[in-house]
Amino acid sequence: MQAFNQTRGAILCARLEDAGGLGGKSRGLLGRDGLDPDMGMLFKAGRLEPFMWMHMFFMRFPIDILFLDRHRHVLRICHSLKPWRLSPPVWGAGYALELASGAASRIGTENGDLIEIVPS
Repeated sequence: MQAFNQTRGAILCARLEDAGGLGGKSRGLLGRDGLDPDMGMLFKAGRLEPFMWMHMFFMRFPIDILFLDRHRHVLRICHSLKPWRLSPPVWGAGYALELASGAASRIGTENGDLIEIVPS
């Protein structure tokens, strides 16, 4: 899959992985030494989850995290969240998009932007 910032008309992430179910959501990017600039991982909130937050426990590198509402508009961006940190809880988030550090700034992604998830 790809993450395309429709508002900016630019590819945000060319190689996007789906985190999958609960096991994948728990594991996420753990165990990796880094993330290529064009890679990312998509997490989807459960139906009854009113908010999302992400942790960086045991991570080895910083990442950008975009929290999207259920229509995929950017609600909040955590730029270069470092290992052993927590993101703030984001109410109304339906998705979290983990990207290489600096990816969000590279194309000027801002709150309110529409992110389209498309097959590659």
